[in-house]
Amino acid sequence: MLGIIVSGRLVQTDFQQISENQFLINVPDADNVNHIVIFLTGYISNNKPSAIFRISDLKKNHEFENANLGIFGAKISHSAQIGISVEPLSAIEPLSALVASTTTESHVKFAQKMIINFMNYVSSFSVTQSQMTPNPSENFVPLSSVQGWYETFERRLQQNPNFWKQL
Repeated sequence: MLGIIVSGRLVQTDFQQISENQFLINVPDADNVNHIVIFLTGYISNNKPSAIFRISDLKKNHEFENANLGIFGAKISHSAQIGISVEPLSAIEPLSALVASTTTESHVKFAQKMIINFMNYVSSFSVTQSQMTPNPSENFVPLSSVQGWYETFERRLQQNPNFWKQL
């Protein structure tokens, strides 16, 4: 038996079986849902007995401003459907590895974009020594030091995308 828990609501188990190993459930008023827990009563595996999925902010409120008004200005309630496919572990493991590598790639891209943004921001304040106005209460870091940090961070990120977890 499958079940879901929508934050702030009772457990739902009224899945419709649409094929031998695929199930579907409706979630009413999905616009106000932040998290959903999906579980299988009984045994799944020791590696992943259940999962919590954060789904809030999938669409920002301003995207719904005009879409929420129906005929005569009545509000439209949005429902969501959750589909579950029950598969053998041997079929899921290759997909799980693919998702993990995609997640690592997105972390690497995020870190690279963040570093580039930081470098651009810091560089926008750079001045030469002749342009500096003395201020004894402020510290100055040479831009070459920041660039050295940037190059080291970028190199370490390329060698091991998860190195930052040990910092």
